Amino acid sequence: MARHLWRFIVGGLLIAAGALGIMLCTAGTAAAQEVEIPGVGIIELPNEIQIPAGLPGIQVRPGFERPMSTAPLRIELQTETGPQYDVPVGPLVIGPAEPESPVLSEEESMRLTALEAARSRLGADYRAGSNGPDSFDCSGLVQWSYEQAGVDVPRTSYEQAATGTPVAIDELEPGDLVTFYGGGHSALYAGDGEVIHASTEGQGVEISPIDSMPVTGARRL
Repeated sequence: MARHLWRFIVGGLLIAAGALGIMLCTAGTAAAQEVEIPGVGIIELPNEIQIPAGLPGIQVRPGFERPMSTAPLRIELQTETGPQYDVPVGPLVIGPAEPESPVLSEEESMRLTALEAARSRLGADYRAGSNGPDSFDCSGLVQWSYEQAGVDVPRTSYEQAATGTPVAIDELEPGDLVTFYGGGHSALYAGDGEVIHASTEGQGVEISPIDSMPVTGARRL
């Protein structure tokens, strides 16, 4: 706030000094005084300009009575050196920090690997008795997918319905085995209420809502 006040005062003095100094120097009658302003420096003003009383810190140097030159204004600016601080420099972070990825257990990682293997075969043909890699029946897709994760799974859907550990439908996790039609159809839970399965002749491997078929149960391998 004080700095802005000094700038305002100095600006007014300089404008007045410039106009008056030019007129006085032209007439050859100008004499100058030195005025020291805190935080600004020393300025040279014609004696005819009166410095307002009551301005804290302003000093008028007496005895400076030489005639002013044709360039009547002289300013000696002061430089201020503020306190120095050591600022610790750390890594630059822009935006919110990314959340750490959850650490998966070996079983979770295995199930997700099997699910991604099944996802990679979306669009493959359905063929009864086939277990990949170019065509599948329902249980063949489940078996092939888990083989890619290093896990042996029984071949038929009825055998698959009896393997692993039972899990409630509302507690399904991606990669869990889901059986339908009393154990006659197998699929892998894909998350968000959907399953990946080798559907039927003419449709092949696809994603379907889990409630599009009658669910028999689910198993976690």
